[in-house]
Amino acid sequence: MIQVRKSSERGHANHGWLDTYHTFSFADYYDPAQMGWGALRVINDDRVAPGMGFGMHGHRDMEIITYVLDGSLQHRDSMGNGTIIETGDVQRMSAGKGVMHSEFNPSNDKPVHLLQIWIVPNVIGIRPSYEQTRFADADKRGRLRLIASNDGRDGSVTIHQDATVHAALLGVGEKVACEIAPSRVGYLHVARGRVSLDGLPLEAGDGARIGAQAIRLEGIDGDGEVLLFDLPA
Repeated sequence: MIQVRKSSERGHANHGWLDTYHTFSFADYYDPAQMGWGALRVINDDRVAPGMGFGMHGHRDMEIITYVLDGSLQHRDSMGNGTIIETGDVQRMSAGKGVMHSEFNPSNDKPVHLLQIWIVPNVIGIRPSYEQTRFADADKRGRLRLIASNDGRDGSVTIHQDATVHAALLGVGEKVACEIAPSRVGYLHVARGRVSLDGLPLEAGDGARIGAQAIRLEGIDGDGEVLLFDLPA
């Protein structure tokens, strides 16, 4: 089973300083048919204007992954972390029993484009924690590079859920394949460019729910960048 959801079908809000698309129900966008997929709860596709951002606010009992596509993001939190997240960086914050944080675009003239991802954890009330890792384009070129897992293997960030997240950069004709196992589900998000999923053409912002099956991805033109989630059903 592959169920495609086009970019134009997502929720959308433009607040001036923030232009955001919601794959699943979030904030003022609510669709009872789009409440997540497996343990995947949120994919927000955000563009934040120069000098603007999200002021200090709280979360709890959620695995939050930030994937920066272009530009940089300044992070501060109640754990004492203060970092700059650059293009190619992956930030993981386990909110646990509660954390406060802010995210701002430190540039004076360049917007930042990022994906914010929420995954429901399999444990609650844990001590909050933070992690940040860079994945070079060369590591994602023509292959599915593991960027998040429940055990931090292969240099991936560690999430508290039996799930994996892979990223890939696919140029024209570059192909990768993988299999979603029984009792699992997959989700593909196209971050930019164009790819095909089992022959189905997809472009930036498109997503696809995937049942237990083997799949093939291929770049169509330029650099297609995708995130592939493998999740408990």
